[in-house]
Amino acid sequence: MKDLNTRTKLAAVLGGTVLTVALATTGGTAWGAPGASAPATSAAAVTKLSQADAANRLRNAGVTWSSSGNCTDRNNAHCTSFEQINLATVQGAITLKHASGCAVAITGGTETGHASGTYSHWNGYKLDFNPATCLSNYITGTFTYIGPRAGDGAPQYRAASGNIYAREGNHWDVIFYSCGC
Repeated sequence: MKDLNTRTKLAAVLGGTVLTVALATTGGTAWGAPGASAPATSAAAVTKLSQADAANRLRNAGVTWSSSGNCTDRNNAHCTSFEQINLATVQGAITLKHASGCAVAITGGTETGHASGTYSHWNGYKLDFNPATCLSNYITGTFTYIGPRAGDGAPQYRAASGNIYAREGNHWDVIFYSCGC
């Protein structure tokens, strides 16, 4: 890639498991946390994982997941899918498990049926977690309360990494801007 400021680079899919996308900017705001300003020469790289790769990483770290439909089909809202999830999102879930010392159980991934937007489940930035007492106490006791979310009033907490944890009715809805490593 000779001129990152004017080109977009897509890496080859490696064995069907990883796709790396580099997006370049010519100034203004780079693709990152909302409102994050970036120098004119910055670029953000997003690594996408396959279902199998993400599941293996999570399983090896002791992060569990469940699906109301007992499936992983990204196009079925009753499934819990990790297809096309961002590597940083998977790493963020693993960081959350290790930092909290709690059981971490995912209840929603990249499957259809969630709200749309740039930093959405579908685009690989969000996961839903079971609000077990240990995890909920860790989130509310460790991260900074930043007020209710516009639209639904869900209480929100921001980690030092910038990741945002919103307590929806029956789960934690988390945006992973970074791995939180």
